[in-house]
Amino acid sequence: MPLFFLFILIPVIEIALFIKVGGLIGLWPTIALVLLSAVLGSVLIRSQGSRTLLEVQQSFRTLNDPTRPLAHGLMIVVAGMLLLTPGFFTDTLGLLLLIPAVRDWVMRRASRHMTVTRSGFGFDAARDPRHGWPGRDDEVIDGDYVVQDDPYATRGDIELPAPEGDDRRGRRNRPSGWTRPD
Repeated sequence: MPLFFLFILIPVIEIALFIKVGGLIGLWPTIALVLLSAVLGSVLIRSQGSRTLLEVQQSFRTLNDPTRPLAHGLMIVVAGMLLLTPGFFTDTLGLLLLIPAVRDWVMRRASRHMTVTRSGFGFDAARDPRHGWPGRDDEVIDGDYVVQDDPYATRGDIELPAPEGDDRRGRRNRPSGWTRPD
């Protein structure tokens, strides 16, 4: 129900702002402001988006937590959508989301309402049948296995032949160990 009110409330706010601003500065300056905000927003999004992409790549390279740069990237995309939507209210929200301190504040507020588990947001992967074993932790799965010799392994001073054929990079094609050659 709150989403329904947003879909009604935001257009009403935009229409009221168009009437007020248009009455103060006129029709053409109002249209020019809306177009200018879209152009300015797209330029800012490009620059901040590329900076955020570099932060994400850096966090992956240094094995740091990429949550902050990924969340900032998502909010920059939302800011872009808001700036491309005609209207002064959505432009204001979009411009606010382009400020890193505002994005940090939004992230802190949103994190209070989220739970993060080892595999995603808001659910425990160990209990979700789509993400692993859906059973209880004390259940035992019984199975049989057979150890097979690796036909490509070196045994003492006898080296077994490697399979014929090379891939495009010059490496020998070898089975993964999960399959047995014929």
